[in-house]
Amino acid sequence: MRTAQVRGGRSARTRLTPEARRDQILDAAARTILHDGLSAVGLEQLARDIGISKALAYTYFRSRDDLLAALLQREQRDLRARGMRAALQAKSFTGLIRNTTRLWLEQSRDRGALVEALLSDPSVARLMAAENRAEQERTVRFLVRAVRRRYALPLEASIAAVRLLMPVTGEAGKAVSEGVLTVDDAEDLCLLLITGALARLAAAHRQQRSSS
Repeated sequence: MRTAQVRGGRSARTRLTPEARRDQILDAAARTILHDGLSAVGLEQLARDIGISKALAYTYFRSRDDLLAALLQREQRDLRARGMRAALQAKSFTGLIRNTTRLWLEQSRDRGALVEALLSDPSVARLMAAENRAEQERTVRFLVRAVRRRYALPLEASIAAVRLLMPVTGEAGKAVSEGVLTVDDAEDLCLLLITGALARLAAAHRQQRSSS
């Protein structure tokens, strides 16, 4: 970011870097959604709100849909980056589930209303569908590897278990976002359900192998 100088050494308006300007527009869109709803978002109004020209706003985002998709991408990219850090910090499978679950629950509490509003827009959901599917598959593969290391389950059983259990954290996030559960209570519940189910499944497979 830099400040232009005018005659006499006085400071003129602040000029932002392209990245900072883009973030400024996205931040303004997020505030508008949270305060006034998704329908209130428009590029021309956002430009007026932050004091830039309409033409400048359109150099960053071609359309309202492009803006909303970019905002959702930023939210998801930030969550992925923090999720990876949380996963790498875990010393055990239980720690992995606890760290990543808590991160998701805190995100749901703090940003859930914004993400839910963005996903409710059919155009945004359509634009993001392929990327979201790809990210979900990456998450499934990561968790399947972790489950197999911890519980020694067959590949097919591990995949099925992960796909069945992933919605647990999603539903817990909704409960936190709606104020039904605290983050602490939801975290403990998710951990109990996920690790308990996997332990029971592993025990059943051990019993099958021993009896065959």
